[in-house]
Amino acid sequence: MAADQRIVIENCAIATVDADDTEYASGYLVVAGNRIEAVGAGSAPEGLENVVRRIDATGHLVTPGLINTHHHFYQWITRGLATDHNLFNWLVALYPTWARVDEPMVYAAARGSLAMMARGGVTTAMDHHYVYPRGSGDLSGAIIRAAQETGVRFTLARGSMDRSEKDGGLPPDFAVETLEGALTATEETVKEHHDASFDAMTQVAVAPCSPFSVSTELLRQGAELARSLGVRLHTHGSETVEEEKFCHELFGMGPTDYFESTGWLGEDVWMAHCVHMNDSDIAAFARTKTGVAHCPSSNARLAAGIARVPDMLKAGVPVGLGVDGTASNESGELHTELRNALLINRLGAHREAALNARQALRLGTHGGAQVLGRAAETGSLEAGKLADLVLWKLDTLAHASIADPVTALVFGAAAPVTASFVNGRQIVEDGRLLTVDEDAVARSTRDEAQRLARIAAQG
Repeated sequence: MAADQRIVIENCAIATVDADDTEYASGYLVVAGNRIEAVGAGSAPEGLENVVRRIDATGHLVTPGLINTHHHFYQWITRGLATDHNLFNWLVALYPTWARVDEPMVYAAARGSLAMMARGGVTTAMDHHYVYPRGSGDLSGAIIRAAQETGVRFTLARGSMDRSEKDGGLPPDFAVETLEGALTATEETVKEHHDASFDAMTQVAVAPCSPFSVSTELLRQGAELARSLGVRLHTHGSETVEEEKFCHELFGMGPTDYFESTGWLGEDVWMAHCVHMNDSDIAAFARTKTGVAHCPSSNARLAAGIARVPDMLKAGVPVGLGVDGTASNESGELHTELRNALLINRLGAHREAALNARQALRLGTHGGAQVLGRAAETGSLEAGKLADLVLWKLDTLAHASIADPVTALVFGAAAPVTASFVNGRQIVEDGRLLTVDEDAVARSTRDEAQRLARIAAQG
């Protein structure tokens, strides 16, 4: 839409997820161009000019769009494998297959991952892609192209690995890059694709994979590169007890101290998982404002443990939600993580006081925006912010008898998405994507999954 054209959404419950958690039992929202112009209680103001559309959202809850802070899109074509493994055994089982991905596979997998998230309310996605086999094509370009076609706001965390089997790592030797090659390719990706503007649709972060698949120099120089380019940093951290043991054996310190020694704590950093964090670790993250991508379903699938999210939040650590790769979270949907984050954390030390419905919604919206460095632009419904929002239908059999709409959304079954807007553009209508052909995407992901399985079987 042009900047002076307006969409008016009325007669809906609204959870703004602003600093005061402002909510309206019946309210309105006005979108002008790609920005939220106004949000409030009751009916929209009279006399609005250039209204091109009015939406009667009776029976709906409007929230900020969901924000995914950790994913591996390529895993869409290796779902349902190694289903009874812990993390390390799972990686050993799947790396030989992952090491054979190529550009058509990665493009198809990215489209599948993005489509599943977008139709379930995700408006900002990210992908941590770190597998770049030699001769596999332009994988970063393929992922970004898929995000542009789907219509979501997107951060590519350009990953890398330089510690292979011969160096004591897990990836096959031919699936890793050299230190120099990884840094050069990452820098080129940032310079070609990163957009630092307020309403950017594509951003890039520097993202060496994990302590056990990259060298200390790649971590250290990766951090220096990111800061010289003015972009964020992302990696995996403290996911399992095995990782903690690995760090103590190899570096003489735990993961958090190791990350700090390499320049990897700071308000421009976010890490996936952070399951095994002691009080000192949480204090270090809080002191430095290092962010966390909490991935409850994946952590449960791989028996990694329960992250101390309530303690992190109390300490002031920025926390968002992540799907994680769909080889460890086969549903690939972020809205189910609202419920799973709440329920799984209630199995921990804080029990029923761990998280409530509104805290879970905040993790999936404003918390994610904080973690990605975009809280000034998105993550809440406020005048001046980008028009990234979702209309959840809550008047059907699944939710109609739950009086509180936020409780219905978080505790109830996955709510249907009547409409999802990104940058003021509608990308979902009545649960179906408007931007891509879902059936064609499904066929291509099946075909590429079968092709990858054949290639992997041939060794």
